[in-house]
Amino acid sequence: MNTWFKRNGIHVAIAAFFVIICFAYFSPVLQGKGPAQSDVLQAKAMQKEIMDYKAKDGKGPLWTNQMFGGMPAYQIWVQYPMNGATYVISAIKTILPDPVDVVLLYLLGAYLLFCVLKVNPYLAALGAIAFAFTSYNFIIIAAGHSNKALAIAFFAPILASVILTLRGKHWVGGSLFALFLALEIRANHIQMTYYISLALVIYLAIELYHAWKEKKLSAFGRGLSFLAIGAVLALMVNASTLWTTYEYGKESNRGKSNLTTDKAEEKNGLSKEYAYGWSQGVGESFTFLIPNLYGGATSIDALVKPESNAYKSLQSLTGGDPTQAIQQLAGQIGYQQYWGGKPGTSGPYYFGAIICFLFVFGLLVVRSRFKWWALGTTILFMLLSFGSNFPLISDLFFDYFPLYNKFRAVESILAVVGLMVPVLAVLAIKEATESKLEQKVLLKKLTIAAAITGGFSLLVAVIPTVFFSFTSENHQRMLEALTQILQNNRGEALKVANALVADRVDIARADALRSVLFIAIAYALIWAFITKKMNLQLALVLLGFAVLIDMWQVDRRYLNNNNFASKSDLANHFQPRDVDTFIMADKDPDFRVMDLTTSTFSDASASQFHKTVGGYHAAKLKRFQELIDNQFSKSVNQDVLDMLNTKYIITQDQQNGSYKMQRNQTAAGNAWIVQNVQFAKDADEEMKAISSFDPKKEAIVDVRYKDLIDEKKVTGGGATAMITLDSYHPDNLVYSYSAPSDVIAVFSEIYYDKGWNMYIDKEKKPYFRADYVLRAAQLPAGNHKVEFKFEPVSYYAGEKISLAGSVLLLAALGFAFYGDKKKKAA
Repeated sequence: MNTWFKRNGIHVAIAAFFVIICFAYFSPVLQGKGPAQSDVLQAKAMQKEIMDYKAKDGKGPLWTNQMFGGMPAYQIWVQYPMNGATYVISAIKTILPDPVDVVLLYLLGAYLLFCVLKVNPYLAALGAIAFAFTSYNFIIIAAGHSNKALAIAFFAPILASVILTLRGKHWVGGSLFALFLALEIRANHIQMTYYISLALVIYLAIELYHAWKEKKLSAFGRGLSFLAIGAVLALMVNASTLWTTYEYGKESNRGKSNLTTDKAEEKNGLSKEYAYGWSQGVGESFTFLIPNLYGGATSIDALVKPESNAYKSLQSLTGGDPTQAIQQLAGQIGYQQYWGGKPGTSGPYYFGAIICFLFVFGLLVVRSRFKWWALGTTILFMLLSFGSNFPLISDLFFDYFPLYNKFRAVESILAVVGLMVPVLAVLAIKEATESKLEQKVLLKKLTIAAAITGGFSLLVAVIPTVFFSFTSENHQRMLEALTQILQNNRGEALKVANALVADRVDIARADALRSVLFIAIAYALIWAFITKKMNLQLALVLLGFAVLIDMWQVDRRYLNNNNFASKSDLANHFQPRDVDTFIMADKDPDFRVMDLTTSTFSDASASQFHKTVGGYHAAKLKRFQELIDNQFSKSVNQDVLDMLNTKYIITQDQQNGSYKMQRNQTAAGNAWIVQNVQFAKDADEEMKAISSFDPKKEAIVDVRYKDLIDEKKVTGGGATAMITLDSYHPDNLVYSYSAPSDVIAVFSEIYYDKGWNMYIDKEKKPYFRADYVLRAAQLPAGNHKVEFKFEPVSYYAGEKISLAGSVLLLAALGFAFYGDKKKKAA
């Protein structure tokens, strides 16, 4: 035990330090508070029905009717009890409070990587802090992008296991690769998994080239085979997750378009306009070095301070506190401190002034092929992050690279660059401590790196407008709008606009000087240990604290104590209004509500209380998105509301702000029997037909389902025909009906044939799609029970594969570490 502690004591101490800084940063968790994250709160509303049934049944349903009329729960919340990775993640989240858990994973995962890269433990800790505290990693926590943050946390350990495997530690490296990749996939953010996989492909290509060059293809092939087996194991562990996601993805708004009439609609995948909506500005990339060069977040925080130019300028016009005026101008014309080209941003990508300085130093001194991988990946991913701002490369990937067009917000690929930059920065210091280069050469290159990064920062501080305009693309339009608001007083409008530009310049100048200071500190410390004026260990500790202070200060701008609230406040975030309480008193088990008081189709808050026509989800069913675009975007189609069984509509009085509830008397109900069927030749014709029809009397059916209808047998059923919903469960709907002859029944439930099965008197029968998004079926004459069960093969068969994969992975880990221990003992 003493021998083990002597050998590993430094690692234990560093891990303990990581725990301390996590709890210090997130000190509100020690008071029982939790992060108030907008996306998490929205997710809780999305999950309301799922969690209610989980509490009642012990198992969450795989389908929910809480949003968009109904959709699979796969991308909302689903249990995967046969997936071993589920229990690892659950254990971490049980032991550690949110968000301490994910930041500690950032730190420990990166520390493992740097230890595998054989750097000094103190230097490894420095690198781990640099990666973990990259501003984007904290900004996404503040926003509540929990799955994305968790996926990013496994980037470094995945890379570490790949390196171990290619070094010949086949069993240990391969099994760890399987474990961390399984955890990465289970984090359920496919976009981040895709990006790190792309980076690994580049790395393996470079290693393949060197293996060929050094005539070591056999050794490389052996390592690659272990990685391939590890990847298969990770995929097996996540079979149910991946299979259901793949299956649903084809039917979601990431999948193929059903319509041909809308020329703007992408035939497969997302539209470029949507995917490129958040593209990194080319010039904005200098925020890697100077955080608030582009104003920081979409905010007016700096403008409402009495010392700001905007405040003084508007105060002279209003004669009092201009805060409200600034708020109004921000909402109306974009009068805000951020001046980049994104629709909005929560903050910049900041990698740290010290780390950027060391990255440039690494380009000059590192001789390892890691340099070319880090540099190549950084350049490619930066080009891809530019999206619409540099479409040459982005369009190539979007049009031809597999799956790339399924993802939006292309700027988020910079999360991988947030790992590449610290890797090369750390290797630069490693090279400086171990290099055979003469001291003079090292110092010369160190000075060049400082001159490039510090010199640029200093120039921005001294003459910022030489390099940047500090005006947004819509500056001229904003000026025109200001002129109108100020009763055509062009002079005053120019003053107010120029005051905003002056504030942006001041913000950038302050951060540029800040970067100069940190680069100077880092330069002095590295110079000191290169020239042997300071002990290496002390220099690394001081440098690590400098990096921590630098990153900590910037991160606190976007994630601080104000982002936390008491657990009770978070639990009661959504409070029912009188109209909500009234609607919830309705005993009907299954109807829908349309809330027009929110952003109906991009806000999930109404789903906290009702099954809604609207909601929020980035991957809703494609057909329902097309329904929104064609039947609700310009005006609300009452016929479509009726067929969706929209029983209540919530509005708000524009005069006094009070909420009103209107009962929709023409709602079609849970299910109904139609008198006739109208066939449509394709989706375009079907969409056109439902633009004006009587859903209670006729069903619009695609001609492809014609074989499922025996028109000779079918009648309207007459006055005696009836169908009712007997029992409701999101996964199981039971109806009883009575009809003197065969009839066509339409069910006000969303059609999804990748799991929904229909049974008549417990015998499985076919059904088809009607009215573009609903289910329908021909029902035989008589008194019968109809049951719809959600039984996706992708989930249940996938779970069996997951169990097999989990057992194999556990066995591989046990064998690997037992064998490694035995080898060391020998």
